[in-house]
Amino acid sequence: MTKRINFLALCFLTFIFFACKKPQPVPHYTISKVFKTDTLTTVDVHINHRMTAQQLLLIAGKVKTDSAKIEHLAIHYLLPGNTDFSAGDNSYYAAAKFIKESDVKPTDTLKDDNGNVFRVKIYGLDSAKVKILLSLQPKEITNKNVLGRFIDDYNHTVIIPFTDPLDEKNDLYIIELDSTAKIVSATMPQKVNDGFEKWLVSPNGDYITLKDSVLTQYAADGLGVPFNSIKSGR
Repeated sequence: MTKRINFLALCFLTFIFFACKKPQPVPHYTISKVFKTDTLTTVDVHINHRMTAQQLLLIAGKVKTDSAKIEHLAIHYLLPGNTDFSAGDNSYYAAAKFIKESDVKPTDTLKDDNGNVFRVKIYGLDSAKVKILLSLQPKEITNKNVLGRFIDDYNHTVIIPFTDPLDEKNDLYIIELDSTAKIVSATMPQKVNDGFEKWLVSPNGDYITLKDSVLTQYAADGLGVPFNSIKSGR
């Protein structure tokens, strides 16, 4: 009899725990673009900061609930500075999609509240690693005018453009550091004006633009489509 009472009490407490457990709030997001093909609908979702897979799942569940008619849904998560017109995996923070039941693998453990299986790949660095990169203080920027600190999620580096107050030409200098504070590249790009201000960063014509604290990178043969766009401090 005592065992039965204890069991019932445990069941009651378990029920109370789950009944009182508040649902996690969905992080803030905005949708900027929806791209449809015959087999897939891809939604560009802008987020304010770096998130965990669980937080991205909360957003995905809300998007799917609000878009119930979409059967095959994929999501690109973009950080501040990322643009809808970028190309390549390193141009957004993470990519995710809901998986058909027939394609579910044992490694697929994430599900939304409705039981839909969710698969996500986070390309960007997590907040802890970003904090380390942004805190680096190489001697090369001492007493310099730093124009921003830009996290390159593809190369896992921080890009720091700066000018020298003592340089009458006001040339731009760019260094790129890894997490050990080692400089992996250092350039003094050539300034060009093709109707807009840009800096050539390679002999074959690759270039960057720097405007409103956003660093955008272009390949010479990229037809004007950026392969990366980053907001300072992100």
